[in-house]
Amino acid sequence: MPRPTLYVAITNHGFGHATRTAAVLAELQRLLPDLLLIVVTSAPQWLIESYIPGEFIYRSRVFDVGVVQSDGLTMNVPATLTQLKEIRTYQKRLVAGEVEYIRQMGAQLILADIPPLASVIAEVAGIPCWMASNFGWDLIYRQWGEEFAEIVEWVTDCFQKCDRLFRLPFHEPMPAFSQITDVGLTGAAPRFTTLELRRKFGIQDQPGKTTLLSFGGLGLAKIPYRNVQQFPDWQFITFDRLAPDVFPNLIKVTDPKYRPVDMMPLCGRIVSKPGYGTFAEACLLGIPIISLPRHDFAEAQYLLSGLQDFNSHYVLDVNEFTESQWEFLFKPLLPPRRDQSLLKDGNRTIAQAIVDYFDKQ
Repeated sequence: MPRPTLYVAITNHGFGHATRTAAVLAELQRLLPDLLLIVVTSAPQWLIESYIPGEFIYRSRVFDVGVVQSDGLTMNVPATLTQLKEIRTYQKRLVAGEVEYIRQMGAQLILADIPPLASVIAEVAGIPCWMASNFGWDLIYRQWGEEFAEIVEWVTDCFQKCDRLFRLPFHEPMPAFSQITDVGLTGAAPRFTTLELRRKFGIQDQPGKTTLLSFGGLGLAKIPYRNVQQFPDWQFITFDRLAPDVFPNLIKVTDPKYRPVDMMPLCGRIVSKPGYGTFAEACLLGIPIISLPRHDFAEAQYLLSGLQDFNSHYVLDVNEFTESQWEFLFKPLLPPRRDQSLLKDGNRTIAQAIVDYFDKQ
């Protein structure tokens, strides 16, 4: 009987898709220890390793561009269109190369988050393609007008080839997919105790005055770090390697073995942009979020709506963050609009479905 082998294709956009998928893969390794895991992405290998404790094959490939961004909020729409057109020009070569590799490695299933070409690769390779996401790239590109119409059609055609979608919370309808399984929240769990982290980073035990500044792998260019001086008895935690070192109450975390989710239990709130990974892990842990809006990225409305429905929150105006002295930190957080909570079984549900698939082979 061949060794169960899973080919995992992750979109070329920021770090969030890679980390949320890696959290599922960590659970999958626990359930199926003899699995051969092939992670195919342009996200850095160290990032994947910080989420997956076991061995895996890392294969650096670019299947899509997502959106070309200079930081977590600033998008380059013309460059995105140019690069998408380039990928379409060499699509056949890219697909052929991956199909050959899949056959060499004996992969029996593709899991994708959520490059459209993954389903085309699977179709040519003769194996199923399952996807997991809360949105599709057709949603994002459709908002940008007629010049993206051909790209939207191409993306939609690819998604229609997908055999099964695990639809995550905070989702858009995702009408291109015919077989949809709704699942609970996905995300990693903290792997260090709060005591370990306080000792390591010199963080005092006062969650109400400890805030995580989390803006994804691309960061945010306009963070006014000078404002931490207005709160000398507070502690601010950042993973931004470019953050200044001159403020004693700004704690920079640069060691890749520590992740934002590890720091969340130390904090009374998280200041963030709309992002599934941060929102999901905060909801899993019950940590309030203060979020910037994002009007030019269609996924954001679903994320912010979900945040407001299921978690304590406050939605900032951009100027409240960039131009003020952060008076918003003293404003009362709003309670969730809904009484019920989200299911938290996404990692297990997706991983178990994959285990069940291999059991039947």
